[in-house]
Amino acid sequence: MRSGIKEVYGEQALVRRCRIHKLRNVLERLPDPPRMQVRSMMHATYKLPEKDGMAKLRQQAKWLTPEHPDAAASLLEGLQETFTVNRLQLTPALIRCLASTNIIENPNGGVRRVSGRVTRWRDPDMVLRWATAAFLEAEKSFRRIQGFRDLWVLAVALGRAPSGKPVDANAKAA
Repeated sequence: MRSGIKEVYGEQALVRRCRIHKLRNVLERLPDPPRMQVRSMMHATYKLPEKDGMAKLRQQAKWLTPEHPDAAASLLEGLQETFTVNRLQLTPALIRCLASTNIIENPNGGVRRVSGRVTRWRDPDMVLRWATAAFLEAEKSFRRIQGFRDLWVLAVALGRAPSGKPVDANAKAA
């Protein structure tokens, strides 16, 4: 996926990894005694500035390497991408929301629930109709993302000037 993003958007594309999945991947490779300590350390580290947080996680990986090399390798893999939201210096509410893939996985789960009962796909148009209907059904359960009032901070951090138009919080998504 990374190479596809790079091909379409070039080097300036920012890739972010889900911290929840990173945490889960590291912890499943650890036995019980060090698991809670590593979990607490990772949670605390993600609240630090990018440079400091990455240094702490590298140190943790160094400590884990002798006895738990798989956990250490998992911790280091894609490390910089888990700090993308820190690098952008977003508000805490936006960081909390954007540090996981929940806002992507939730609607996709709704699509799976609605379209999972279809057993015979006749043509690509049918797939498109079902996917559209499923996303419209999933939309009914959408709530505002945490920090939605701070989305202008994200726009500025990404180098795009905000449109200047006020956001209508009651308007429906297209």
